[in-house]
Amino acid sequence: MKISTQVFVVLLTFFLGMSNLAAKEFSQITGRVADGKGDFLPFANVALVETESGILLTGAVTGDDGKFHIESARSGKVHLVVSSIGFETFKTEPFDIKPGTNKDFGMITIKEEAGNLSEVTVRATRPEIIVEADKTIVNVEGSVLADGNTALEVIGRSPGVYVDENDQINLNGRPGVTVMINDRQTYMSAADLAQFLRSIPAENIKSIEIINNPPSRFDAEGGAGIINLRLKKNNIDGMFGNVSLGGIYNGIFGPNAGLSLNVKKGKWTNQASLNYNEFNFVNELDISRNFQLEQGVSNFHQNGNITTYNKSLFFNGGSDYEINSNHSVGITVQASEYNGENIGRSLTEINNPGTEDVFFLRSRNDSDSRNRRVFGNFHYVGVLDSLGTKLTSDLDYTRMVSSSNSLLTNNNWVNENEPLSTRDFILTLNDMDYSIFTAKVDFIRPLGKGRVFESGLKGSWVKSDNNLDLSKAVEDEPFQPDPNSNRFIYEENVLAAYASYKSKFAENVSFQAGLRTEYSDITGNSVTLDQVNKQNYIDLFPSLSVQQKVSKDYQIIYNANRRITRPNYRLLNPFVYYIDPLTTEEGNPNLRPQYAHNLEMNHVVKGAYQFTVGYSLTNDVFQQIFTQDEESRTTTTYTANLDRAKTWNFRAMIPVEIRSWWNTSNMVQVTNSAWKSQIGDALLDVSQTSYTLRTQHNFNLPAGFRAELMGMYIGPAQYGQATIKGFGWVDLGITKSLMKDKMTLTLNGTDLFASQVIRANVQFDNIDTQFRQYRNTQGVRFTLRYKFAKGESFRVSNRSGSTEERNRLD
Repeated sequence: MKISTQVFVVLLTFFLGMSNLAAKEFSQITGRVADGKGDFLPFANVALVETESGILLTGAVTGDDGKFHIESARSGKVHLVVSSIGFETFKTEPFDIKPGTNKDFGMITIKEEAGNLSEVTVRATRPEIIVEADKTIVNVEGSVLADGNTALEVIGRSPGVYVDENDQINLNGRPGVTVMINDRQTYMSAADLAQFLRSIPAENIKSIEIINNPPSRFDAEGGAGIINLRLKKNNIDGMFGNVSLGGIYNGIFGPNAGLSLNVKKGKWTNQASLNYNEFNFVNELDISRNFQLEQGVSNFHQNGNITTYNKSLFFNGGSDYEINSNHSVGITVQASEYNGENIGRSLTEINNPGTEDVFFLRSRNDSDSRNRRVFGNFHYVGVLDSLGTKLTSDLDYTRMVSSSNSLLTNNNWVNENEPLSTRDFILTLNDMDYSIFTAKVDFIRPLGKGRVFESGLKGSWVKSDNNLDLSKAVEDEPFQPDPNSNRFIYEENVLAAYASYKSKFAENVSFQAGLRTEYSDITGNSVTLDQVNKQNYIDLFPSLSVQQKVSKDYQIIYNANRRITRPNYRLLNPFVYYIDPLTTEEGNPNLRPQYAHNLEMNHVVKGAYQFTVGYSLTNDVFQQIFTQDEESRTTTTYTANLDRAKTWNFRAMIPVEIRSWWNTSNMVQVTNSAWKSQIGDALLDVSQTSYTLRTQHNFNLPAGFRAELMGMYIGPAQYGQATIKGFGWVDLGITKSLMKDKMTLTLNGTDLFASQVIRANVQFDNIDTQFRQYRNTQGVRFTLRYKFAKGESFRVSNRSGSTEERNRLD
C-alpha cells in the first residue's frame, strides 16, 4: 500500500471518529477560589484526591473568574486540594462521591504564604520545572520562549540536555538518549529524528519529561535515559481551539502557521492540529587540517557555508471513546512531511611543503531531500475492579519514506589560474523506506497498603530498505557508476517482557524493583556487497529505585539500572558518503550495542530543590571517529565502539521565587567524562571535567505582558577524540495578551549576542584538525495566536490511550 493511501485511511478513520458525540453521567464538584482580599484567583490547581490511597483522581484549573468545575465517574471517599504559587495549600475534609453527586463548595478562600506578601497585583507565575520521584517535568505549555519554536529547540533548553552541532541529543553529558512521544519510541536515526522534531511546533507540547533512570516498564533502549514529549490533549467539554501565524528572521525569513481544534462531548473526545513551518538558516564553517608528510606539513584551510531551506507540515489527531466508566478505546494519528534544500559552498586553500604554489579547491554541493512519515495507534484502557486493576494495550504502526539527491561540483586550480580549473562531479541518490509495527500490553495490579505489581509484554518489528547510488564524472564526460554504491536492508525484531513490584521497607522508605528481558534478532544485508551480518542476543535489564522520606520536606531517591543502546540501521549500513572531495563519512556494519550501568542519588528538598549525584559506566560506547590518510590527504569519519566511557555527574536545580510576579529556575551541572580505547595503533585515554550553567527568569507584568529570559553556558568538554571549547547564549521573549486574553502576540529574540559558536579541535595520533561552526541562531521570531472556545466545563480524563501514568493529572 502506498504511503499516500495509508495517510488517507488513517485520516478518514480519525474524522469518522470526530463525527460521533454522545452523553454520560458524572458527579459534579464546583466552586470558586479567592485570595484573602476576596479577589478571584485564576490558574489555581484544584485536585480531587482519593483519601485512603492518596492517588490523584482528576483535577481542574480555575478560570479568570476563579471558578472550577470537576467531573468524575469514580465512587468513594475523597478530599479536595487547592494550591497556587505563593499561597498555602487548602485541603477539605473527606467526603463521599458517586456518579450523579452534585457538590458545590461555594467560595474557597486560600491564604497567602507568610513572608511572601507583596503589593504587586499581577498573577503569580507558573513553575517551569517540577521535580517528581522518577522524573523531572519541564512545562512547555504557556512558555513565552516556546511560542513559535520547534520541539527540537525546546528539548535543547531543558535541564541537563544539550543538542550538539550534529543534532545529536545528549543528556547529562552522555549520548544515547531515547526520544519518545506520548510514551512511544520514535525509532529514528539522529538526522531523521532532528528533522521530525523540527516539524513539531512547541505549541503542540504540554510538557517534556526527563527520565534519567527509567523503570522496567520502559524499553531498555537508551543508555543515557529517556526524553518523553507529552503532546497536548483535550480536557475541556465543548469545542475550543486556536489559530496562529508567525515567522522568524535570522538573515532568511521563514513563516509558520497553525490550526488546532478540540471537540469533547459525552463519551467522545476528539482533537486535531495542523501546522506548517519553514526553518531556514546559514551554517558557517571554518576548518583547518594539518597533514604531516616526509617533506614537512601540508596545510588545508577550508572556508564554507551551507544555506538550508526547510519546509515541514505536521498533523496530529486523536479520538477516544468511553465504552463505559471503566473501559475506553481510541486512536491517535500523526502525519508529517519534510522538504529540505541545501546549497553548500566552500573554498579550500592547500599549502604543500617544498613548493610555493598554492592549490585551490572550490566546491558546491546542491542537494534536495524529502521525508514523509505516518503514524497510527490504537489503544484500549480497562479498569477491571474497584481496586484500580488496569489492563492497557497498544498497537502502533509507523511508515517513513525519504529520498535525497545531491550534486557535488569541484573546481581545482593552482595559484591565480581559476579560469583554467578542471572540474569533476559526484552525484548521490539515496532512497530509504522503513516500517515499524509494535504491539504491547501492560497490567497494573494494586495490592493495597501502597503495594503495586506491574507486568507487560511488547514486540517490535522494524524493517528498512536503504539504497545509495553514487556516480562520478570528469569535465563533460558521462557519469560512471561508483563502486561505493550500496543497497542495505535492515531488519530488527525485539521481544520483551517485564515485571516490577512496588512496596515499602518501612513507613518512610518505599521501593520499586523491576526486571526486563529483551530478545533481539537483527539482520543487516548489504545486497550490493552480498554481505549479511546477523546478531541475536538476549539480555536482562534490572532496575531498582528506593525512596527515603527523611522528613516532610526532604527525601532521597536512589536509582540503579542497566540499559542498552542498539546501533541505528543507518550506522550499520556500509555506505560511503562524500561531504566534499576531501571528507567522507562511512557506515560500520560491525557496530555492537553499547551497554550502560547507571547509579544515581537524588536529594529533593521541598519538592522543588534537586541535588543529584550520578555515575555511569558504558561499555562498547558509540563515538564518532576521525581518521586521516596522509598519502591522499583525506579525512574519513565513522562511528565505532570505544572500549568504555565513565561519567561522574553532579547537578543542582534551584528554583527561586523573587517576587510573586518573578520566579527563576537555575541549574548547575558538573560532569567528569573519561574515555579509554584502542583506536588503530594509538591509545585514546582522555578525561575532562566540564560544567553547564542555566538560568531562566519568568516575569508576569502588568497590562497583560509576560516575559522570559534564558541564559546558558556550556564549559569546555571532551567527546572522544574531540575537545569542544566553552560557549553560551541568551534568549529573550515577551508576550502581550489582547482581546481579553483571546489573542496573544509573542516576540522572541534568540542568541542575542551571536555567541552560540562551536569551536573544537581533534589532536590525536596523526590527526591535527581545528574547526569553527556557527549556525546563524541569532534571530527574531514573532507569533500571533487567537483562541476560540464554545463550552466552559472543565474535566480531566483519566484515560489517554497508552500513556504510562493514567491515574495522574495530565
